[in-house]
Amino acid sequence: MSTDANAGDDRMEKINVRVPKSLLDRIEEEWERRGYASKSEAIRDALRDWVAPSVTLSEETLSDLAESREQAERDETVSADEARERLGMDD
Repeated sequence: MSTDANAGDDRMEKINVRVPKSLLDRIEEEWERRGYASKSEAIRDALRDWVAPSVTLSEETLSDLAESREQAERDETVSADEARERLGMDD
């Protein structure tokens, strides 16, 4: 592992990662199209999302999830298969 200076006080660490060729091919196709200056920048961005996902649920969604959980605990839910059957839908 080697280190390089980065803008600011953060030091950049160099790591070696092995990936399947098919994944590398997709990275090669995408990094520039998505506006990244380099593959490294694209991969750093993906790693940041992995360690700190930006998805947050709204209060409404959290409330809906809590209600669904309570309905399941009261046995007021049906499986997807049963719902399709009740609605006369085929797979």
